[in-house]
Amino acid sequence: MKIAIMLGTRPEIIKMSPIIRECEQLQLEYFILHTGQHYSYSMDRVFFEQLELPQPHYNLNVGSGSHAEQTGRILMGTDQVLLKEQPDVVLVEGDTNTVLGGALAAAKLHIKVGHVEAGLRSYDRLMPEEINRVLTDHCADVLFAPTEQAQQILLKEGIPSEKIFVTGNTIVDVVHHASLSEKHTRVLEDLGLEKREYFLATLHRQENVDDSYRFHDILRGLDALNKKYDLPVIYPVHPRSQKKLEEFQLDAPGVTLVDPMDFLGFLELEQNARVVLTDSGGVQEETCVLGTPCVTLRANTERQETLAVGSNLLAGTMPESIVECTSVMCANKKTWGNPFGDGTAGKQIVRILREMV
Repeated sequence: MKIAIMLGTRPEIIKMSPIIRECEQLQLEYFILHTGQHYSYSMDRVFFEQLELPQPHYNLNVGSGSHAEQTGRILMGTDQVLLKEQPDVVLVEGDTNTVLGGALAAAKLHIKVGHVEAGLRSYDRLMPEEINRVLTDHCADVLFAPTEQAQQILLKEGIPSEKIFVTGNTIVDVVHHASLSEKHTRVLEDLGLEKREYFLATLHRQENVDDSYRFHDILRGLDALNKKYDLPVIYPVHPRSQKKLEEFQLDAPGVTLVDPMDFLGFLELEQNARVVLTDSGGVQEETCVLGTPCVTLRANTERQETLAVGSNLLAGTMPESIVECTSVMCANKKTWGNPFGDGTAGKQIVRILREMV
């Protein structure tokens, strides 16, 4: 069996890492196809280094562009690689343009598609990620659902039960692996922070940062938190978000803007924050696993499990709601359980592939 592992963004590198390590350990035939959707050192190569992953065998270097341009370049580049390599299965993870482009290229060549983190739904079709994950689920041959809830969503959409496997989420594997690492990060010391004495914010979703009014409202909410609690609000700025900040001439005096973080540094910031405020799906999962309260700066989430266990609240983007929800989560006793599995998802996924393909 030959496995093609596709990735293109920071979350995909992180969440595919347990599968790559398992392939390495079992000495399976596989190759990594990187689309280059994220293409800077801070958003890409540093994650390979910290997670001790082999360098990609292929890099399409698609870069930025409209959704159509980016997906089209991924589709064309992937098609050429797959024709050359002839893998038995293509593994994609999540909901990016890399996922959709890779899945479509494989399906059209009659190569099996395995979708890691299948069955997530926000039910908001205005989100490009929602379109990507729905279409990928429905052209996949093997669907790795992170939770029972995700499995039920897939079944209700008519996907045959024999295609669906509940494995847990590979982010648990990653956090466990990183927690055991002897590598030391000095991010708290470098930023002059004390444990539980700061808020951490991440903000990059198109529907938030491309809308000047919504972006402004969120920054007002973060600024209000700084004034209410007299605590730093640390915001590692995604390059695209930085561009929008400058374009819209937005400012938030109470928010400390810092460069994008490497994986271990960001994990330490998450683990030690009083509350994390985010519009990222992956960060909602990571905070849940780490035991850090989370406030989501969106009106919906595809990570419903975090709401159910009480690790997360939906605040939307209005300043008053952001402050109110953060106040609630500041008082959270952090007694929730982890709904995303036992940290063996990578092993399970590879085992299932060897049995199914």
